Amino acid sequence: MFGSVAGTSAGNPVAVPPVDRQTLAMGDTLPGGLRLRAARPADLDQISALLTDRGDADDAVDLRLVVEDPDAGYEACAVVLDGDTVVSTATLLDETLVLDGCELPAGQVEMVATARSHEGRGLVRALMGWAHDRSAERGHVLQVLHGIPYFYRQFGYEYAIPRPTSRPVVGDLPEGGAGLTVREAVAADVPELARLQEADLAGVGLSLRRSAACWRWLVARPGSTQWVVSSGDTIVGAGRDDGDQLAELAGSPGARLALLRHVRGLRPEIEVTGRDAADHLGPGSSQAEADMIRIPDPVALFERLRPVFGARLARAGVADLEVVVSLFRSHLRFGYADGVAGPVSGGGVMQAPGVVGGAGIAPDQLAAVLFGPHGIAGLSTQQPDVYPGRNRDVMTALFPPVDADVRLFYLP
Repeated sequence: MFGSVAGTSAGNPVAVPPVDRQTLAMGDTLPGGLRLRAARPADLDQISALLTDRGDADDAVDLRLVVEDPDAGYEACAVVLDGDTVVSTATLLDETLVLDGCELPAGQVEMVATARSHEGRGLVRALMGWAHDRSAERGHVLQVLHGIPYFYRQFGYEYAIPRPTSRPVVGDLPEGGAGLTVREAVAADVPELARLQEADLAGVGLSLRRSAACWRWLVARPGSTQWVVSSGDTIVGAGRDDGDQLAELAGSPGARLALLRHVRGLRPEIEVTGRDAADHLGPGSSQAEADMIRIPDPVALFERLRPVFGARLARAGVADLEVVVSLFRSHLRFGYADGVAGPVSGGGVMQAPGVVGGAGIAPDQLAAVLFGPHGIAGLSTQQPDVYPGRNRDVMTALFPPVDADVRLFYLP
């Protein structure tokens, strides 16, 4: 499924040296004569069988929806071949994160699986290299995913964005929602689904803006149900149900309640995930879950975020200055004047940014500083190698806590 990887244990019955580099060009030969290339229509049945074997039959349907959609196509998927046999695969989706209104093109690696016979040879590492190269070619400044614990940290991803926990519905639901009907969504509902979600996420600091193609896949896939709530011919609410949880509720309070009542009638032990009314919900799990972010080029990301940085410093009434942020093995700097953040430049090692009034942020904490709920001030109380420096007020304004609601393709 999305956000997981199948076939990653160390068992390897054949003595074949592992892949020792992350980036491989399409068509490269891997150790043992294996080949990595873009997927083709003739591969679809084999990829589907592999995803079904290592994950779920619904994953194979999801893959077909992606590669047969003209907005994605087979080039969005890569395979590793042993002779003519597909033994590993991964898919890269286009996403758009939105931070304070600034669009950040991002890639999301999904539908990852390796045959049991070929585990432990570094095939996922090779496919991640392919995905990151493709992501760069498509102009993405980030990669985002919800992965199995630890695994993707090996490829430069870091936990950054907490996900809401699922909470059970408790007690009787109040009356309401008269005149509303609930049905499964169809393709023609996509514009309204997008509108409702956009409205629901208004004011959230960090969110994900789905493409029309992604909405089509969600409506069509059997692995979850996209519900809509209607008043006459007007759609007034929506939500997504994967059999374990009802999530992404949007629309009026009455519409949300009508949908909650409908799904609870189908499945009494319902849980709700998201920012919904707590008075209907019991306590959730204490297990932390978070989406992961990879920042391939901090300079490119900061350059993209210049409007955000300028607006934040202007709101804080910061006087003109040069901003310096050290990642210790490298650093970034940009000027700020008259409410505008200037061009971002990168430089070399800087072990003592405080001397020049800069902040220090360990590279593996940068995503959490930029997109997480603590900001630089909060993280500085938890991480010794994150510190605002003597210009604490400036850095706190520049890197505040972020309220996030990032809705990826698969529910966690």
